[in-house]
Amino acid sequence: MDSELRHLVGDFGVVEITKEVVVAEKKEEDSVGDLNLKKENEVTDEMAKKKNNDKNQTQGVKHRRRLQLDSEASVKSSPKSKSSREKTPVEKRHEKNARKQRNFGAKFNNGTGDSLEAGLENPELGPFLLKQTRNMISSGENPRKALELAIRATKSFEKCADGKPSLELVMSLHVLAALHCSLGQYDEAIPVLERSIEIPVIEDGQTHALAKFAGCMQLGDTYVMLGQIENSILCYTAGLEIQRQVLGETDPRVGETCRYVAEAHVQALQFDEAERLCQMALDIHRENGAPASIEEAADRRLMGLICDSKGDYESALEHYVLASMAMAANGRELDVASIDCSIGDAYLSLARFDEAVFAYQKALTVFKSAKGENHPTVASVFVRLADLYNKVGKLRDSRTYCENALRIYGKPNPGIPSEEIASGLIDIAAICQSMNELDQALKLLKKALSIFSEAPGKQSTIAGIEAQMGVMYYMMGSYADSYSTFKSAISKFRASGDKKSALFGIALNQMGLACVQRYSINEAAELFEEARSILEKEYGPYHPDTLGVYSNLAGTYDAMGRLDDAIEILDSVVDMREEKLGTANPDVIDEKRRLSELLKEAGKVRSRKSRALVTLLDTTTQIINDDGIKV
Repeated sequence: MDSELRHLVGDFGVVEITKEVVVAEKKEEDSVGDLNLKKENEVTDEMAKKKNNDKNQTQGVKHRRRLQLDSEASVKSSPKSKSSREKTPVEKRHEKNARKQRNFGAKFNNGTGDSLEAGLENPELGPFLLKQTRNMISSGENPRKALELAIRATKSFEKCADGKPSLELVMSLHVLAALHCSLGQYDEAIPVLERSIEIPVIEDGQTHALAKFAGCMQLGDTYVMLGQIENSILCYTAGLEIQRQVLGETDPRVGETCRYVAEAHVQALQFDEAERLCQMALDIHRENGAPASIEEAADRRLMGLICDSKGDYESALEHYVLASMAMAANGRELDVASIDCSIGDAYLSLARFDEAVFAYQKALTVFKSAKGENHPTVASVFVRLADLYNKVGKLRDSRTYCENALRIYGKPNPGIPSEEIASGLIDIAAICQSMNELDQALKLLKKALSIFSEAPGKQSTIAGIEAQMGVMYYMMGSYADSYSTFKSAISKFRASGDKKSALFGIALNQMGLACVQRYSINEAAELFEEARSILEKEYGPYHPDTLGVYSNLAGTYDAMGRLDDAIEILDSVVDMREEKLGTANPDVIDEKRRLSELLKEAGKVRSRKSRALVTLLDTTTQIINDDGIKV
């Protein structure tokens, strides 16, 4: 049984590294969503100012008069300015009004007073509260107090809007949601942003449409922080469509949003859609911008990453080189060095090792000069060199570079994001795993896990780390730890919306293997069946990982006594492996041996005219419980 269920498909290390590279790319490039959000908030600010401008002009005399009265009252109430003459009734009334104003201001600033709720219908209150909120945000003081002010401002705008579409209310909701996010209250921010999207009416003009666009993008960013990538992509896509309708297909801002949404698809490992959107961004920026613009260089850099992830390394190399030339023409030396690392990765994938070393060393020189010897960016190049030397068999050099990188990660410079350190530890763990140094790899992954567990929106990343740890526990023979770790990882994948990705299918297969070792055969069969359905859609039936799951499922059916199902699957697997690998391949020979044993046990002879794979895999299978009863 152990020898049959051996297909540990996939490579969590490579997938995890890919995802982290995407995160690094997003940090280095301009955040289009943030820029657009700021832009739309500025638009709504201007509208609010314009709307209140006439009102402020007509009431300017009143405000000045109140200031004069406050001044007079303060002078008259001061002990030093007491006069022997008695105050007139008008002066007494003015002093009383001024005292009321001061009392209201004190109550407002202290957050007390029932009159605050009663005065929400005052059209001047909302802008005043929102201005105070923004001042507190910019100063960074007391975010919870700022949240209270934002809630009051929102209530005031809502009362004044009286059910009509109000961009001031939308703007206030955006600020309120941002404050919720800054406090880690992402679940509270989502309904606020959903409401902000419902208010603007696209037919009422461009400003309303762009306010709706800003809400969609901010909601997408919030879902990202919760690790719900699929929901974030839905929001980004809706925002992109609104922006295209309003600004036109070729507006440069649409190109920036296309790249932003493409990056989200890369994070979700949806490379075909990412490539389509990135190509749209390239076309737009090429049409609107100057030759070799920074925008086009950023698009090409992302396109190179997408091609690299799809295994098209030659195309990736072409895009990287063009991006590097454009960045160099614009004097972006650090960006050129970063792209040189990507060029080295492409050369490494093409087994052009000398060229890869040259690209890495070139980047290393720039990073050391610009950022210092102990910067994590320098460590990231060390990790790349360690990976290269490990692949060419120079293990001593590989270990040396790993040690140099760990020395930097152990004492990072102040202000370095902890996620950057964790990503480096994951990369080194993958190298240690390939060297069969599993204890060291587990130690590094646990450190990375502790870092990411404190960061919001990292559910998918944490799940990937746990899945990688599960594989190592399995390789070490610790099947109970492997099972529990995979179980935790899969629950996180499901919660984060990654339950349709190939990575999730691979994790299901690995957990199924752990179940087999724990003699939970029925659970293993369920996991293999779910993994099969996912990998068929993501990879197709002929992919090696999919074939590995087929073989594992056949072995499980054999253990359950379902010989006919096992024979049918193995028969199809043998046909596919023969077609792709040839009859003399060791894997084909091994599968044939297994099939012959099953046929002999069932008293059958292999029929050369087997059922089509589609028919086989669409057949509804039955699962037998522990009592031998079909359910």
